[in-house]
Amino acid sequence: MVRSWYELPEYVQLRRVNGLQLSPDGTRLVAPVSGASPDGKSFRSALWEIDAAPESEGGRAPRRLTRSAEGESSAGFLPDGSVLFGAGRPDPDAGPDDKPEPALWVLPADGGEARRVATRPGGISSFTVARDAGTVAFTADTHPDSSDAEAEQEARKERREAGVTAILHESLPIRSWDHDLGPQYPRFFTAAPPEDEDSGLGEHRDLTPDAGKDLIGASGDLTPDGSALVTTWRVPAGGGAVRTHLVRVDTATGERSTLISSDEYDYGSPVVSPDGRKVLCVRDHDGDYDGEPRRTWLCVVDLGTGEERILAEGSELWPRDLAWAPDSASVFIVADEQGRRPVFRVDLGTGSPTRLTGDNGAYSALNPSPDGRHVFALRDAWDAAPAPVRLDAATEDGEPVYLRTPGSELTMPGTLTEVETTADDGTTIRSWLVLPEEASADSPAPLMLWVHGGPYMSFNGWSWRWNPWILAARGWAVLLPDPGLSTGYGQQMLRRAWGQWGPRVHADVMAATDAAEAREDIDARHTAMMGGSFGGYMANWIAGHTDRFSAIVSHASLWHLEAFNGSTDHPPVWEREFGTPLERPERYELNSPHLSADRISTPMLVIHGDKDYRVPIGEGLRLWRDLVLHNVEAKFLYFPDENHWILTPGNARVWYETIFAFLDHHVFGKEWVRPDHL
Repeated sequence: MVRSWYELPEYVQLRRVNGLQLSPDGTRLVAPVSGASPDGKSFRSALWEIDAAPESEGGRAPRRLTRSAEGESSAGFLPDGSVLFGAGRPDPDAGPDDKPEPALWVLPADGGEARRVATRPGGISSFTVARDAGTVAFTADTHPDSSDAEAEQEARKERREAGVTAILHESLPIRSWDHDLGPQYPRFFTAAPPEDEDSGLGEHRDLTPDAGKDLIGASGDLTPDGSALVTTWRVPAGGGAVRTHLVRVDTATGERSTLISSDEYDYGSPVVSPDGRKVLCVRDHDGDYDGEPRRTWLCVVDLGTGEERILAEGSELWPRDLAWAPDSASVFIVADEQGRRPVFRVDLGTGSPTRLTGDNGAYSALNPSPDGRHVFALRDAWDAAPAPVRLDAATEDGEPVYLRTPGSELTMPGTLTEVETTADDGTTIRSWLVLPEEASADSPAPLMLWVHGGPYMSFNGWSWRWNPWILAARGWAVLLPDPGLSTGYGQQMLRRAWGQWGPRVHADVMAATDAAEAREDIDARHTAMMGGSFGGYMANWIAGHTDRFSAIVSHASLWHLEAFNGSTDHPPVWEREFGTPLERPERYELNSPHLSADRISTPMLVIHGDKDYRVPIGEGLRLWRDLVLHNVEAKFLYFPDENHWILTPGNARVWYETIFAFLDHHVFGKEWVRPDHL
């Protein structure tokens, strides 16, 4: 029997396109494509080549470029068209004592075997390439006292042989998402490109020996001639907070100078223009407790003078995925807008944005062609998995031209529509509604309310981690609302819920639920709710403020906000909106779901990963304990080795299977059946 892609054994086997890089001549693209490993216990990534022409213009079928047990990622091009990539595979030319670690490899432009061209003790993390010179800048974690690779190797050996795993911190941060920081921290190194087909990168120059923690999470870009690196740089701002500046580092001398800084804003995602004269970046403001909420701007900084100019200032767009046109006269960005993520072209002369895509797509990985005619990108939507496309760089509201994809082409088991309603304060709340094929007035579908994370994001594109079509294939309609705090609706959507996460967002999602339940094809008698991260927070809040749902699923959720503030990996950002519990307790008292624990009667499934440092496991443990104390019908699905997300195939299957069993039991009254392997 042939099963469809939305059956869980097949779903975890699907190939998934995760990025896109265009070759210097504009004729081919390289994409990391992930899939399940042969043993089915992890996801592995390989590099695939994609023809830049569609099939109608003679485009060839995608072909796989790399194959190894460890997988490959982080692809880029050198000026000669060879592919530079990161991999932890063994080097066949190394000695028997060589331990495979993440290194840089090169695949020749005309094919052949890949070879390792750069390695550092502990591995190489990320890299960028100077488009003309081919100079490579890469990051590698290094002990603060290490002066070269030999010293770093010895420091790691001594620590290992002493049996020491402890880390002494003297400043924040100490953790990030799912990993501990230190005692090594990132530094930038530069090297010349390979001289011939047998050589590696040139001598590694340590550009930032004094970086300390200042390059944690850094993003950087080289000027086309390789003479300078522009990178983010963290600067302490008191109370554990930092400001992120942009600095310019001379690659010949290592001299560092501040390009742009502010006591109020952070700068990030720098991209140097093709003419080497300007830097495109984003400027972020975390918001003020009694003032404006969070905001992001698109800006251009003169590389010589540091003069800053804001682009598209009146649009209230939140720019992402920045790219320069080849003539350096305009830029391309994506930004959330009304439940989509279109591509915009912004002319530097006028500073005004022009929307290039007129569909429902969510675009990413922008790659303008060298002739200026096209932009290559990944396109996805709630009814389409990520796939490579070609866009016209000049046409407004144009349609994408699909390229031949190495990913999985899927047919949805239902339909996608939109629902709009008006909240109690007059604001329009829009949602996507996923409907199963059989939903009709004669056969209405049970409704799942699914609240997004963030909270500063939008439900606008495909998700491999939490996919509503898996539920739709089992008969569920899934409501995906964009309530207060969602991006793509202007700053007012953030202002109305700033510091009022619980009350305001709850009212918005209840209004969206009312509108969905009013439809003839929705069965309002059988409803459930689920969410992860901020969506999990809302699951907990909803559980304590209404009993309208038959079951609630809370994944990686905030429960006790005061405790969360002291244990999350990014408290200073959080505190711009909520303050600290001792100095400003009022917003904690207004918004903390745990204060309504005694009002919860809805059965709840709590899910949490022990390696989650963004919303630490203590939140899930405390929630679970409070539910037990108040005799709520609840279960706790605990993942000792997962983080904020569930990232391995076996655990992903169990995640869905447990949710389905829980819903079957509490929504439809079926006997509880424990999923296999639990």
